[in-house]
Amino acid sequence: MIEFKNIEGMYFVGIGGIGMSALALYFAKGGYSIAGYDRSESKLTNSLIENGCAVNYTDDLSVLPDLFKNVQKKNKVIIVYTPAIPAENKILSFFRSNGYLIHKRSEILGEISLNTDTLAVAGTHGKTTVSTMIAHLLKQSHIDCTAFLGGISKNYDSNLLLGDSRYTVMEADEFDRSFHRLKPLMAVVTSLDADHLDIYGDQATMIKAYNEFCRKIRPGGNLIVNTRIRKEIIVPEAVTCFTYGFDKDADFQSWGIKHEKDYYSFNIKTPSVKIDDLHFAFPGIINIENFTAAIAVALMCGVTEQEIRKAVLLFRGVSRRFDIRINFPGLTYVDDYAHHPEEIRACITCVKEFFAGRKITGIFQPHLFSRTRDHADGFAKILDELDEVILLPIYPAREKPIEGITSELIFNKMKSGNKRMMVKEDIPGKLDTRKLDVLLTIGAGDIDTLVKPIEEKLKKEREK
Repeated sequence: MIEFKNIEGMYFVGIGGIGMSALALYFAKGGYSIAGYDRSESKLTNSLIENGCAVNYTDDLSVLPDLFKNVQKKNKVIIVYTPAIPAENKILSFFRSNGYLIHKRSEILGEISLNTDTLAVAGTHGKTTVSTMIAHLLKQSHIDCTAFLGGISKNYDSNLLLGDSRYTVMEADEFDRSFHRLKPLMAVVTSLDADHLDIYGDQATMIKAYNEFCRKIRPGGNLIVNTRIRKEIIVPEAVTCFTYGFDKDADFQSWGIKHEKDYYSFNIKTPSVKIDDLHFAFPGIINIENFTAAIAVALMCGVTEQEIRKAVLLFRGVSRRFDIRINFPGLTYVDDYAHHPEEIRACITCVKEFFAGRKITGIFQPHLFSRTRDHADGFAKILDELDEVILLPIYPAREKPIEGITSELIFNKMKSGNKRMMVKEDIPGKLDTRKLDVLLTIGAGDIDTLVKPIEEKLKKEREK
């Protein structure tokens, strides 16, 4: 158990990360002195500074605030880091060599989950969207919640939602087996596609880790599983399992889906009630499936049918998850965080369905050398479904280069006759807007820094 009672402050190494920034803001709101380091300035770090946190962008001990630099006060502070931080980081090395109280982000989340009724969402893709949907359903009801999200909710413009409720919504991250720290009351598992094989080695070992996560659910709790992966999941004793999806045998089934001009209508069948004619003004049939999981959790928490009906209609999505930035007649720009072949497949399927018959140009930045090595064939196959592809160099994130693994590995496997390699810095200047119909930027790296320049260029060109 982590003791917070006599702690004065917390220092976050990697404070600008989507998960770390939510934790930092949570403890800042709780009255702790918060500081942290990250490599570069961002909207998230600026928001933390606005909320009283001290953030620096230099890996230099001289910039540490006195509370954290003074070794005599090391028992008054907690240091939080993520596995993505390199071992040679000078600030983290200082804390380690001087015996500070150091914890992974997952350990802090685990402590929070022990003291609240946690609703945890796991899965190799879909967990950010589903967790944001659950949080939205609860926030728009009499139930309420606190939520730590892996993306920026467009309804609340934040990745942290604070509430007066016994429920806490969290993403259960499989990277580095972080989700084994949680003790949820309810858990959702959305998907089990092979990912993070640098950690697990193979998909079978990864699935075992997911089943270990399921064993963390409290006795008497609920497990909600996508029907497509039910056979892979071992349900623990004293836990009740429900399925969700489009399958007619699912416990929570979405059906009767109709795509109107700018919204979907659909029905939900549950073990106890049927909810007819829900309206959902957000692209992608896959997101109706995601909302089915979220509605299952919300009903179990006591959210009413009328509250669900209203909240579904008002849901605005998550930044960088099928994020429609521009939608002019004849010119659309969508940005998406997808970085696994199955995520990209879901994204492209949504684009083709929602913008049927239009030319789709995709700009893709692979994320991680190991993921590119493991899934090069899958990336090439799904990118070939686009009309035009621009491929960027690999974003390394926490990894060092792997010999022979570059974006060319994907490029050379693609069969498309309309493909090219470019560097990220050249995109805004060389993108020919006259030839665009639907533009899609895809990736989990720093491709997000292109969003604003592309958006501004498209708007400027349209005004001419």
